[in-house]
Amino acid sequence: MATEQANPDANGPLETRELRLGIIPLTDCAPLVVARELGFFAEQGLDVTLSREASWANIRDKVQLGALDGAQMLGPMPLAGSLGVAGPRKPMVTAFNLSLNGNAITVSRRLHERMCRRDPRAMAQRPVTAEALRQIIETDRLAGAPPLTFAMVFPVSNHNYQLRYWLASAGIDPDRDVRIIVIPPQFVASNLECGRIDGFCVGEPWNSYAVSRGIGCSLITSYEIWNNGPEKVFAVTEEWAARHPATHRAVLLALLRACRWLDEPDNRRTAARLLARPEYVGVPESVLTPTLVGRFRDGLDNTVRYLPDFMVFSRYGANFPWRSHGLWFGLQMMRWGQIGDYSELEGAVQRTYRPDIYRDAAEAAGLSVPEKDWKTEGLHAQEWLLKAARYPIRMATDRFFDGRAYDPADPHRYLGGFRIGRRPRRAGG
Repeated sequence: MATEQANPDANGPLETRELRLGIIPLTDCAPLVVARELGFFAEQGLDVTLSREASWANIRDKVQLGALDGAQMLGPMPLAGSLGVAGPRKPMVTAFNLSLNGNAITVSRRLHERMCRRDPRAMAQRPVTAEALRQIIETDRLAGAPPLTFAMVFPVSNHNYQLRYWLASAGIDPDRDVRIIVIPPQFVASNLECGRIDGFCVGEPWNSYAVSRGIGCSLITSYEIWNNGPEKVFAVTEEWAARHPATHRAVLLALLRACRWLDEPDNRRTAARLLARPEYVGVPESVLTPTLVGRFRDGLDNTVRYLPDFMVFSRYGANFPWRSHGLWFGLQMMRWGQIGDYSELEGAVQRTYRPDIYRDAAEAAGLSVPEKDWKTEGLHAQEWLLKAARYPIRMATDRFFDGRAYDPADPHRYLGGFRIGRRPRRAGG
């Protein structure tokens, strides 16, 4: 840790010491909260104010306009900004992945009961598929009933893509068979309770909150959809990164330390106490703590599931900004019609994802870093060693729940394997 606390001006004086960084009330804003509350930002010479924002659109707009210096962001958001998807085109940079996993798909108790009556065998399997839901949708359509409504948190989000992936794997077309709307994370449970929506995909603690209130059942976690898939990132505009290289590096050093602190099991309960404060997440510790310590109550029965990797902040090379992850996000944008073809995608990924900036900070902290920027996903059913690094990095299972593999070297083959989704056009065609 000594190098992480080194002279913050060692790589040149900080261009600015006062920063305003945005967060959303979610458990995985923890690295920024911990870095501020435990003094890790201050050790780097930074005076950081955290601004709790009402929505992901607020986060995007305030970072792009300069009202925030940087922010916790949804994994696909920086790439979307660089491409001009679901908002203004403004080149963005991410050099730090904040977390892995942490989401779930939750439905109302009424819909869960219908699914169990319709196909009890399918509902008894783990992970839970959307097969029973597909049968309900078909029955409702024949009866002339309106489509079921699901919420996710932002059009370019893991939550949107995970929900669509899960639905489509059972033959449900997310654009035709159900209605999908946007609701900020902290409001999904109340919308479920009042009956405006039938289910949602959201990050913690809002699945646990719905289960604790007896209004929802969590069917499948994002870990089960994609073992150790990327979740939130820290992002800034490209312009800000170019003007503040030393400050950016200092932020990453503080976040590296915070993420390592968070992945010490004894620290997770302390993190829950910090996050429970009203200026951060503002829900009881009793709701925040279980998933932070790897215990997940889904409401399907009276058991508590042990999921030690439900939320990962540092281990498994979690903080490295893999360009292959950025490309995966872009391919989801293609699959669901948010971008038309591949022509700009790879260049935008290379411009947005900056492993070079990450390596500079991580090496200063004495950490091993991957030598490559791309990796194949879906091939590892158990832990493995990444040897192409300064010293081997312990990595984790990366399987998708449908058994597919994703090779970033052949993106068109990957997309072509899906039956549901808009057929993307190749560049120039």
